Amino acid sequence: MKQKSISATEFDRIFDEVEDIWDYLDHSKIRRPNLEPKRVNVDFPLWMVKRLDSESNRLGVTRQSLIKTWIGDRLKEEEDRQRET
Repeated sequence: MKQKSISATEFDRIFDEVEDIWDYLDHSKIRRPNLEPKRVNVDFPLWMVKRLDSESNRLGVTRQSLIKTWIGDRLKEEEDRQRET
């Protein structure tokens, strides 16, 4: 990673010309707002864990990935439903 120092005007020009700007960014300060992980604990009944494990194995993903995907899908559905009303 070679970090170069350039003016904001030069950076804008490079960006506008769809050139690679990666070398001009300070990677140590890159953040993903609202995507930082936040650990939560949820207790599930054993039958749910078994079903989650079965489905995650079938899909070839981890249990955690499956849960996050399913919850994310449901939250998106609810958000879309609220926008319609």
